[in-house]
Amino acid sequence: METLLGVKISCLFALLTLTLGCGLIPICFKWFQIAAATGRHQRFLSLLGCVSAGVFLGAGLMHMTAEALEEIDSEIQVMVQNVTASEQNSTGDADSAQVEYPYGELIISLGFFFVFFLESLALQCCPGASRESTVQVEELHGVHVLELHSHGPQPSPSWGPLRALILLLSLSFHSVFEGLAVGLQPTVAATVQLCLAVLAHKGIIVFGVGMRLVQLGTGSRWAVFSILSLALMSPVGLALGLAVAGGNSEGGQGLVQAVLQCVSAGTFLYVTFLEILPQELAGPAAPLAKWACVAAGFAFMAFIALWA
Repeated sequence: METLLGVKISCLFALLTLTLGCGLIPICFKWFQIAAATGRHQRFLSLLGCVSAGVFLGAGLMHMTAEALEEIDSEIQVMVQNVTASEQNSTGDADSAQVEYPYGELIISLGFFFVFFLESLALQCCPGASRESTVQVEELHGVHVLELHSHGPQPSPSWGPLRALILLLSLSFHSVFEGLAVGLQPTVAATVQLCLAVLAHKGIIVFGVGMRLVQLGTGSRWAVFSILSLALMSPVGLALGLAVAGGNSEGGQGLVQAVLQCVSAGTFLYVTFLEILPQELAGPAAPLAKWACVAAGFAFMAFIALWA
């Protein structure tokens, strides 16, 4: 028992150290600031941003969504079986009930539309932020892009910080649940295996978050604070797992956790598809190279999903 506790504490510090280190690398080194880059350096950072976009896409589809669907389906099935068992005891009917409705997909979609509603509400309350000139020139990754607003106003890039905040919140929820899963493992082997799987994909994801914060021009203090807060989430979840490992969880606790996982997955997908991918693929330069980088990032996360 003491050995298992020591392994879990070591995993706690490993999660904290790796997450903090990977997240601070693009923030602390000016080499990763694309606004000041030129030539090959600029093109390399642009392609690196596409790799991180592929990593976010893979994390959203192969990890967060998959885990959320598995968890919510399991919890709903258990709940239905409990209700069916109680009805069988009272009526003597031996028929078993199966849930066919895609509740998990519905909750993920609700998370997606909830963030969509928040952004729409913000734009409605602050309409001046979305009124740009009919023709404007933006510099995205060093490439001047001419935007023609002939079909109505386009989404304002000023909402990038809001989406970055949503990204951090969704990843924070997911990190807590990952740490909780590590803390609840019953054996040393299971704890080490799950911790290594989490470390394998968490480091590159947090590195991508650090790059996003740098690209958005976030101040150094706020960026460091954001990465520090995100780095603490998995250890907090692991500590919670240690606290409840010896006790029995309440009936509705697992269902609430599964619902929160689905909501965080929906918010993560929203930011991935409407903020990260469009911005990384906006410039006309090297479209095939960008596609290859996004595909490489996604393939890496798909490979990690074999163990995670």
